[in-house]
Amino acid sequence: MKKVTGIGGILFKCKDPKNMKDWYQKNLGLDTNDYGATFEWYEGHDNTKKAQTQWSPFSETTKYFEPSTNNFMINYRVENLEALVEELKKEGVTIVDEIVAYDFGKFVHIMDPEGNKVELWEPTDS
Repeated sequence: MKKVTGIGGILFKCKDPKNMKDWYQKNLGLDTNDYGATFEWYEGHDNTKKAQTQWSPFSETTKYFEPSTNNFMINYRVENLEALVEELKKEGVTIVDEIVAYDFGKFVHIMDPEGNKVELWEPTDS
């Protein structure tokens, strides 16, 4: 079974997320929105499957990264999230929350051995 298929996003804390989005838009040309910026690309051998990677600044006071105390979180794209979570449980990996589903995919959070919260995402790319 494939596990991680790519990086789905880079999420990080900062003092002023709006200013960060504006600065990156002005100086580096990121097409920012309320969530940050989305980079679209194509995956697969035939390059027909559209995919995306998210860049997201969060307020430095966000609770979203807890229980980690770090200022960043990496989102990994995965296949078959339910089966992967079952495997991770068998390996003793800490599962932080339950799988949640949205129009754009399913998510769950785990902890790595050094206390970093990791976001796993099974996307529903179109």
